[in-house]
Amino acid sequence: MMNIAVFASGRGSNLMAILNAIKEGKLNAKISLVISNNSNAGALEIARANGIDALHISRKQFSSDEEYVQKILNELKSRNVELIVLAGYMKKIPSEIIKEYPNKILNIHPALLPAFGGQGMYGLNVHKAVIESGVKITGVTVHIVDEEYDHGPIVMQRAVEVRDDDTPETLAERVLKVEHEIYPQAIKLFVEGKIKVSGRKVIIKDEN
Repeated sequence: MMNIAVFASGRGSNLMAILNAIKEGKLNAKISLVISNNSNAGALEIARANGIDALHISRKQFSSDEEYVQKILNELKSRNVELIVLAGYMKKIPSEIIKEYPNKILNIHPALLPAFGGQGMYGLNVHKAVIESGVKITGVTVHIVDEEYDHGPIVMQRAVEVRDDDTPETLAERVLKVEHEIYPQAIKLFVEGKIKVSGRKVIIKDEN
């Protein structure tokens, strides 16, 4: 069973989807830790309600970047975390943590990367940009985190139709449903050792 840490800044709907997959026996993993930069995050409440260690860790609490990074690494190491899952985490992951967990940090993005990614492209900003661009298809991307925003190798994508009458809110709702479906599936591939990273390409090993 793989130990996972989930980093989240908001209400924690993707955290809940991952938890449900574990409870239903679809994912052989344990969420050992939830970290949020937001003390009021719903994700922390979900974690505590499910007996999961939940920590508010913000850069503002520390006098230096080094202390901040070390605190996160210490918490991860003490729980033998093997995979970090970003679920609506609004802070850039420090490079020291990326180096410590190479190809072991996942993020989910509410568009088909490399389109509609990068700094400032989160939440309704993404869906607004999608609608304004006139594209007919958007979707969800699960990717490995590297040192650039929304840049790392793509693990899994799923398309979502953009309807003529969509607003950013209606599109966000449909995209989120797909996020909840594919994020546990992507994590399962890592847990089962079926992911091989070759440069920019992620190869999913044969199921058989």
